[in-house]
Amino acid sequence: MRELSHRRRMLVLAICCMSLLLVSLDNTVLNVALPSIRSDLHASVSGMQWTIDAYTLVLAALLMLSGSTADRVGRKRTFQTGLVIFTLGSGLCSLAPNLEALVIFRMVQAIGGSMLNPVAMSIITNVFTEPRERARAIGAWGGVVGISMAAGPIVGGLLVESIGWRSIFWINLPVGLAALLLTARYVPESRAPKPRRADPIGQLLVIAVLGTLTYAIIEAPDRGWDSPLIATCAGIAAVGLLTLIRYERRREEPLIDVRFFHSVPFSGATVVAVCAFAALGGYLFMNTLYLQDVRGLNALHAGLWMLPMAFMCFVCAPLSGRLVGARGPRPSMLVAGVAITASGVLFAVFDAQASDAGLLIGYVLFGLGFGMVNAPITNTAVSGMPRTQAGVAAAVASTSRQVGQSLGVAVIGAVLAAGAASAAAGGMGHAASPAAAASFVDAARPAWWIIAACGAVILLLGLVTTGHWAEKTTRHAAALFEEGAPTGQTSANAKA
Repeated sequence: MRELSHRRRMLVLAICCMSLLLVSLDNTVLNVALPSIRSDLHASVSGMQWTIDAYTLVLAALLMLSGSTADRVGRKRTFQTGLVIFTLGSGLCSLAPNLEALVIFRMVQAIGGSMLNPVAMSIITNVFTEPRERARAIGAWGGVVGISMAAGPIVGGLLVESIGWRSIFWINLPVGLAALLLTARYVPESRAPKPRRADPIGQLLVIAVLGTLTYAIIEAPDRGWDSPLIATCAGIAAVGLLTLIRYERRREEPLIDVRFFHSVPFSGATVVAVCAFAALGGYLFMNTLYLQDVRGLNALHAGLWMLPMAFMCFVCAPLSGRLVGARGPRPSMLVAGVAITASGVLFAVFDAQASDAGLLIGYVLFGLGFGMVNAPITNTAVSGMPRTQAGVAAAVASTSRQVGQSLGVAVIGAVLAAGAASAAAGGMGHAASPAAAASFVDAARPAWWIIAACGAVILLLGLVTTGHWAEKTTRHAAALFEEGAPTGQTSANAKA
């Protein structure tokens, strides 16, 4: 691919950011609308979880397939296909007659969404070839998450209160159409010189592991942890994971290439992505229910309360990108780990939600931490790896994010469903009784400790995976790809 002008590169970046805005805005808007969806479609807490996790699970299961497919058939072509499917799915969601149909149409959205973010990131990686410029581009990309978090609750609240929850899906239609037209005009086509073959068995194993694990976590509070169905799903997930690892290690061109994980920074970024997005998914889900069901706020006022958190994400994401470009990923990861841990502890130990000031401080801290963590995740995933593997590397990072968000919503929702049924039953728009509010706060305490633990893991990995030894393992992992060594042979040779 020939070198593009600065103006053209900026246009490509803006177009790719539009796709991220589509996906991110959809999630933040949906969170604010959950109580309205529950009331209109008569959904339980687990039903609300499925409206989010049906999307993130399909997304997580297909991201790596979409990344490798884009490397093979063309990134621009795959990106355009994703825009069409996502926009169509959004229109269908707005017409859903019941909860089951909404969950199915969310899965259609996810099929398209799987072709957007990882493919857009591989396009950015191939367009911005200079490391510092690429880090800044990724910072701007991460800033879109902040924009979506800032705009999502407010836009969602306005739409829900004035028109209804179905209108939250309408906003994807003009944005998707504009992105499709601009992509056709300005985005260059690119593909990997030696793309990998499809891996249908590995793909089915990924779907089986993610689907059964999430189903077990979400449905366990209703069916019981000792339910034969839950035990069977947990067993399938465990056996499927072991089978996936053994199978992928033997394949010459696997869906999940273990050579990536010989890089300590890459492996660390994968775990950080899971932890950060598990914290985010659980945080948004829990606070949406708290603000509307316990405090009795409407959707718009709940969205305004989340604005400080979103504003910090918006401000910190591009700053983090510049910091990563200048100083590497360690400072951003350390700040993120400290801030997310502090936010979780503030709620778990000091009952921050008991006062407006405490709630505000908790939101600001979490927004600071999450805003700082995105750029080092993405930059670490693609930096140091061959550009020919950009699509797959970006897809692994994106998959980790979606797996984390799915698990965060599933686990936090399960905690709340098990211990706060009376608080969750509070009517929308009417403040819950003091007893119900206290029940919700008590049930949420373990969830806040989970979020604090996620922050602590980010902090630890920020220290461990960013030194000179870790950088050496990244160079070695890149050399494995350049040598073209089959995956099964790398374990014997992978000594940094």
